[in-house]
Amino acid sequence: MNKTITEGLVFMPPPFADGLTVWSSENGTPGSATYDGAANAAFVPADQDFAGCLEMVKTDATQKLRWMGQTPLIPGCYLRIRARIKAISGAFPSVRIAGYALDGASAHVSGLVETGPAVTLDTYGEVVEVSAIVGLGNRGGVDMVWGSNVVNGHFGLDLTGSNGGVVRIDDIVIEDITEAFLRTMMDWVDVRDYGALGDGVTDDSAAFNAADTDAAGRAVLVSAGTYHLAQNVTLDNPVRFEGSITMPDDKRLICVRNFDLPTYIDAFGDEVLAFKKAFQALMNYADHDALDMGGRRIEVDGPIDMQAALNTTDTFPIRRAIRNGQCYVLDSTNWDPDVVTSSASYNPLNPYTLTNVVNIASIQPGSHVTGTGVGREVYVKEVNVGAGSLTLSQPLWGPGSSQTYTFTRYKYLLDFGGFANLRRMDIQNIEFQMNGFASGVLLPRDGENIQFKDCFFIKPKNRGITSSGRGCQDLHIDRCQFISSEQGLSATARQSVAFNVNANDAKIRDSRFQRMGTTGVLHGS
Repeated sequence: MNKTITEGLVFMPPPFADGLTVWSSENGTPGSATYDGAANAAFVPADQDFAGCLEMVKTDATQKLRWMGQTPLIPGCYLRIRARIKAISGAFPSVRIAGYALDGASAHVSGLVETGPAVTLDTYGEVVEVSAIVGLGNRGGVDMVWGSNVVNGHFGLDLTGSNGGVVRIDDIVIEDITEAFLRTMMDWVDVRDYGALGDGVTDDSAAFNAADTDAAGRAVLVSAGTYHLAQNVTLDNPVRFEGSITMPDDKRLICVRNFDLPTYIDAFGDEVLAFKKAFQALMNYADHDALDMGGRRIEVDGPIDMQAALNTTDTFPIRRAIRNGQCYVLDSTNWDPDVVTSSASYNPLNPYTLTNVVNIASIQPGSHVTGTGVGREVYVKEVNVGAGSLTLSQPLWGPGSSQTYTFTRYKYLLDFGGFANLRRMDIQNIEFQMNGFASGVLLPRDGENIQFKDCFFIKPKNRGITSSGRGCQDLHIDRCQFISSEQGLSATARQSVAFNVNANDAKIRDSRFQRMGTTGVLHGS
């Protein structure tokens, strides 16, 4: 901003060559004495350093020089007054920029600092520049802070110290210096100003941390570019993304003041990656207990492994919530179930275990188990490849001691199956729009008090909510709707299951199940 350019304001006083009738020896107000015809001042048309200049003999304790023109003071605009001066003979004075503050009625505003820092001349013929900055706002570097009551000012300089010295003064300059304050006047800092390159390769973590530290309540601007963050980064100040971020899977970005999915989408560009990174931050320290999706819809073409997104642990006991958005499934082969057929041994004395499992490395935890003697909604809770055994969610009833089983791993939009223990996860106001391509949510292997509130499970391919272990202890399903993708089929032809429970204390309340193959299968002890 430069008011001379943008608004045509005139700050510069006329040169001394135009005459001394507008140069006051008092405060610069109308009717004050001027240097025109004064015995101690004269215009010197030719000086080797200044060309035309004012030569003055110091005769008063404080020898004043003020332009009688009123210089406007505008909120947000800062002026620098500069003067070059040199001692010619006699005693060396001190020199300082000075002003006289006026309100809208051209009355003096008292109680303000009206002088800048003083400089003492000590060498004849040496040109010394003095300057001071004046403005209405209290900012660092402003010498004369005049406040909102001031409208205009008279500016010039003072000579103080011993009398009798002769000095020459070059034309006084008043200029708009607001640009020097733009950074502190703006409510943001740019990470590029702190060394971030944004080339997508160089680690810019240190620059982000430095910008956040310096922001001190202002926003951190991530300007255009691709910024690689190889370390964990926590931004305690508001952040705004024009550019984007790349990070390793095990590193997290925590946006403390903008902790919502739209911010992470702006940061990472990709909606699904943004959701994973926001969930990762949620499960670490983010100063928040909930991830607000901000009403956004994310389009998903494959299962989201929630434990892999967290990356650092498979156990989490503290309440967290995800709310207010939609997950929209796109058609993809990533949703095709993985099916493995294998023989295994079963001993009723060890009712939750299959042993001697052939090709066990191909069987995934969370797989649905079918075969002779297998009840409804039996799943693989855990797989022990080294021992050749797997743990079931429910005992079997009358299978052969050794027989063939089919293991079908459905693909879930949100897959919490990688968690060994997860508690108090609260899913609120989420629409799972599965479009007949995917299943809904796979619960953790163990845990308790997982809650679904006001959610919609629209057209799951196979399952709505699945428990493959004991993660369904105290499961809550409140005010949810499950709408089948098999509505055109007869009831006997439908295979979908809205939910299953293996543990105790489930609460299913005020929910609606529309033409699912099976509403729910509840076990317990």
